[in-house]
Amino acid sequence: MSGHSKWAGIKHKKAIIDAKRGKVFTRIGRELTIAAKQGGNPESNARLRKAIEDAKAANMPTDNIKKAIQRGTGELPGVTYEEFVYEGYGPGGVAVMIEVTTDNKNRTHSEIRKTFSSHGGNLGDTGCVGWMFQPKGYIAVEKSKVKEDELMNIAIDGGADDVKSDDESVYEIFTSPSDFEKIKKALSDKKIPIETAENTMLPSTYIKLEGNDARKMIELADELEENDDVKNVYSNFEVD
Repeated sequence: MSGHSKWAGIKHKKAIIDAKRGKVFTRIGRELTIAAKQGGNPESNARLRKAIEDAKAANMPTDNIKKAIQRGTGELPGVTYEEFVYEGYGPGGVAVMIEVTTDNKNRTHSEIRKTFSSHGGNLGDTGCVGWMFQPKGYIAVEKSKVKEDELMNIAIDGGADDVKSDDESVYEIFTSPSDFEKIKKALSDKKIPIETAENTMLPSTYIKLEGNDARKMIELADELEENDDVKNVYSNFEVD
């Protein structure tokens, strides 16, 4: 995977697989609950609005969405979730950041540490790799759905940091987190369908892996993604 687009594509395919296993409902349900703690109105709560969009895209039942939100607002009893970020190193010195949502920090910490150790990596201290990553908004639009000039104008007017067309199938828009929702809305107003839209963490540099290190790093990333408590995995590796 070379750069963000191919990793995003792999994450998208994994999301479909996870949905078949029912894991995606668990993760989205937790996100809905946590987001709703900041306010139950999606019009004034961008995080909740995004969580609801993700839930609908995954065909999560409306009643499940409603109950998850009510657990967050306190209208229904529920488990208390906490959010943490773990940092560590994978094979070849690759930087790895993991966002988790858990109801049992000790269990999750033990599982994450074991996963790192099993694949030639090690869990590090807070801040050990975080400085390598920068929060960004990422939007992908299929090339067949819009002309490049039109997309460029919308992105530039919205204050996008960069627009790339290196990927064969999609245009990629990179934004500051503060401009993410504005550009999404501008695309929606123009009836331009969005393939992927997420707030992510992009590394400042990449490490190219080959052979056994590449295999072990992919296995590490896969196992971390399979953990129910893991929300997102970010890393700075690329392979051919």
